[in-house]
Amino acid sequence: MGKIKYISNARKFFAESPVVDIGSLKKFVEKRNKKYIYLMINNLLKKKEIKKLTKGFYTIHDDPSLIVFCFKPSYLGLQNATSFHNLWEQETNPIVVTVRNVRGGLRKVLDRNVVIKKINKKYLFGFEYYKDGDFYFPYSDIEKTFIDMVYFRQPLDKEVVFEFKKRIDRKKLGGYLRRYSVRFRGKVEGLLR
Repeated sequence: MGKIKYISNARKFFAESPVVDIGSLKKFVEKRNKKYIYLMINNLLKKKEIKKLTKGFYTIHDDPSLIVFCFKPSYLGLQNATSFHNLWEQETNPIVVTVRNVRGGLRKVLDRNVVIKKINKKYLFGFEYYKDGDFYFPYSDIEKTFIDMVYFRQPLDKEVVFEFKKRIDRKKLGGYLRRYSVRFRGKVEGLLR
């Protein structure tokens, strides 16, 4: 009887939460049944009721951007944020910027490519939660997106720089740039002249 209750509670929890981790599921079960969680997860995966985002994190949704919640603190940035803010027309893969010590680079998440980039803790700022589809995601704001494009040495063509110039809040950008070296500040400001 108890295990049926667990699976029912787990299904309800998945329906209410965009991303569920193993630790959260363990709260539903008694200590002596902790191993049951892994069996339950495997059964739900086999029945395709849930999908794996990354180790220990699962969802019922088809949005690979949800992986951003698996690497907190983190945000969606770079070309992904550039598209979100309508600074260019191209569709991009989700790009997660995190301070967590995880393997960076390309990953397959829900059969789509996702890019993970690591950033120094002191540069984790400049993001807000924006509604995108069914969820609110942390995206870097326009100013931080531009800084990160330079920081991660991403290609910036003239048209994209022109779009940034039109929309960047110079005062906000100046405040952000105080956290970086004088040399880096000069590089960013030089691109916006």
